[in-house]
Amino acid sequence: MTKKNGDSSLQPSNSPHDIHSNVFPFFARWQKSHGKTFIYWLGTEPFLYIADPEFLKKMSSEVLAKSWGKPTVFKNDRDPMFGNGLVMTEGDEWVRHRHVITPAFNPTNLKVMAKLMVESTTNMLDNWTTLINSGKPEIDVEKEITTTAGEIIAKTSFGISYQSGQLVLQKLRALQMTLFMSNRFVGVPFSKFFFPKRTLEAKRLGKEIDQLFLSIITDRKKSMKAGKPSHDLLGLLLQGSTHMGWVLNEVLRLYPSAPNVQRQAREDIRVDDLTIPNGTNMWIDVVGMHHDPNLWGEDVNEFKPERFKGDMHGGCKHKMGYVPFGFGGRMCIGRNLTFMEYKVVLTLILSRFSFTLSPTYTHSPAILLSLRPKYGLPLRFQPL
Repeated sequence: MTKKNGDSSLQPSNSPHDIHSNVFPFFARWQKSHGKTFIYWLGTEPFLYIADPEFLKKMSSEVLAKSWGKPTVFKNDRDPMFGNGLVMTEGDEWVRHRHVITPAFNPTNLKVMAKLMVESTTNMLDNWTTLINSGKPEIDVEKEITTTAGEIIAKTSFGISYQSGQLVLQKLRALQMTLFMSNRFVGVPFSKFFFPKRTLEAKRLGKEIDQLFLSIITDRKKSMKAGKPSHDLLGLLLQGSTHMGWVLNEVLRLYPSAPNVQRQAREDIRVDDLTIPNGTNMWIDVVGMHHDPNLWGEDVNEFKPERFKGDMHGGCKHKMGYVPFGFGGRMCIGRNLTFMEYKVVLTLILSRFSFTLSPTYTHSPAILLSLRPKYGLPLRFQPL
C-alpha cells in the first residue's frame, strides 16, 4: 500500500527548534518525495509511516484501544525494559492493566503525592545552593532533574527510600543505554547475535530490575498487613497555574519526549479507499507533525507558549496534529503526573534562582529511546 498526499512543505530554517531533519533525517527527506504516508522497511519489517493527522484520525476511529497491538519487532527488542506491562500489553490484558492503574492517577491522589515532590525538589535545590556558594554556579540541569525525577517516581510510585530508588534508576538508565546502542539493528534478522554481550547485559539488567520491584511490592504488602498507611502510587494501587501549562505544552510540541508512536494492526483497517491489512506495523512521526508548517503556520519553529492560550491544541489546524502523550484510548496514563511534577519543580526553582544558558551548552536533541539533550543542559545559576 502506498499513498502520496502532496508536498510536505518541509523547509530548512535557522531556528534551533527546527529539529525534525536532525532527529529523523531519513523521514524528513522521504516526506519530500513520498508525502506524509508511505511504506518503508526496518530491516526485514515493513512499516507504514504516518505524519498526516487526518489519516491518523480516520485510522484510529476504526479501532478500539484494546485492539491496537505493538510491533512484534519492538516488543522482542524492548522486552527487558517493558516486559508485559501496560506499554506493551494488548487486548483484554491491556484493559485489565489500565483498569487497575487508572484510579491512582486521578487528581485527588496526585495531590497527595505533591508533598513528596516538594521534598525531593527542595533537597535538590539545597544541593544547588551549596554548589553555587562554593563557586560552582554551572549545573547540568538535565542530569540533576533526571536524577530527582527518578527519586520522585521512586517515592510517589513505590514509597521506597532514596537509596533504593537510586539503585532502580541507575539500572533502568543502564538498560536504556544498552538497548539504544543496538537500536539501529532492530528488524535485522539475528541482530541479537551481532552483539551477544550487549544482549545478555540487557536481559541481566531486566531481571535485576524485576527482582527489585518484586521485593519492593512484597515489603509493601507486609507493611499494609501491619496496618501502616501509605499514600504513594503503589499503596493506592494495592488499595484499589495556567501560564506554566502553556510553556509545558509548547515544550512538548517542540521537543516531545516520546518522538514517535508505534502500533500494529490487529485487524484490517479501512481508511477511505485504502485497506491497512491485519498485522501491519505503523510508525507515527510525532516530531514531524509537531513541526509541520501546514498545521502550525510559518512560526512553527518558534517558541510561543501563548499559542496554547485558550486552546489545548495550540491553534493546530487539526486536533490530531498535537499528540505529545499519544492518542486515543492508549494515551499515556501518567500525563497528569507529568504536569504536576513539572509545575512543582519549576515553581520551586524560579522561587530561589535566576539562571542563564551556559556558554558550554551544545544544542543537540537526540533519540535515546526518548528525546533528550545529547550533551546535557548546563545552566548558570544565581540565588535570588
